[in-house]
Amino acid sequence: MKLYYAPDTCSLSPHIVMRELELEFVLVKVDNKSKLTSDGRDFLAINPKGYVAALELEDGEILTEGPAIVQFLADLKPERALAPPAGSRERVRLQEWLNFITSELHAGSALLFNPRLPEEVKSLLREKLFRRFDLLEYTLSEQAFLTGAFFTVADAYLYTVLRWCKYFAIDLKNWPALTAYMAGINERAAVQAALTAEASC
Repeated sequence: MKLYYAPDTCSLSPHIVMRELELEFVLVKVDNKSKLTSDGRDFLAINPKGYVAALELEDGEILTEGPAIVQFLADLKPERALAPPAGSRERVRLQEWLNFITSELHAGSALLFNPRLPEEVKSLLREKLFRRFDLLEYTLSEQAFLTGAFFTVADAYLYTVLRWCKYFAIDLKNWPALTAYMAGINERAAVQAALTAEASC
């Protein structure tokens, strides 16, 4: 398999999951501005949506959208329990979190990367994010991970998105349970391996 990624983007989430699962894969870096891959190909020909992550399977088929990719990966090794069994109520709970992260955190914070956005608008976006952080704080003060006692693909995604706070001057120390959660995930071997690999490419 090939994972098309760009540093400091949401593609870190499936990258972490692949390392958690100890899957064999090749990393292919994508330049988000030129839309060229590190081996000189047009990324738009690989994923017409134009953004990472994209996962190329052994048969050449391309999967896109991080929440879909991480569930596909988790199902390759169900014994690792990075996602509950498909069709179970627990899987739906996981999908709830994945959708929450996508719509409320990922989409809600990505706009803050836009330097042309007026500060008044950025302030409103931060206020909304902070309300979502309050929910996360409540959840993570009661349990170790989003769905309970065990790390899942939803945690890989949340960790990835919350790492962007450093670019927005948002200090997570205002949410101590969330801060401790991020520190714990940051220490995972798969997370460190993914971060090191992306920094060296």
